[in-house]
Amino acid sequence: MVFACLQLLDLITTLIGFRLGGVEVSPFARWFTEMGPALGIALAKGIALLIAGICVWFHKEQVIRWANYYFAALVLWNIAQLAKALV
Repeated sequence: MVFACLQLLDLITTLIGFRLGGVEVSPFARWFTEMGPALGIALAKGIALLIAGICVWFHKEQVIRWANYYFAALVLWNIAQLAKALV
């Protein structure tokens, strides 16, 4: 559940960043955004959720716990960048 919420927060903050003129830094996600920013990021988030589902299926929840730390930091980074852009 935390993982899904972090994915949603990353999606929202990234899309707001795009609106403010930001660019995607991740090469993987940037490749997807060539199809359109919203669609690309949504696809990347969908893949992340699929991988998380596979981790649950194979009882590798610790992988998701570690990913939560990464995505929590990423959301904080996005928020900091948004705050910087708005000042």
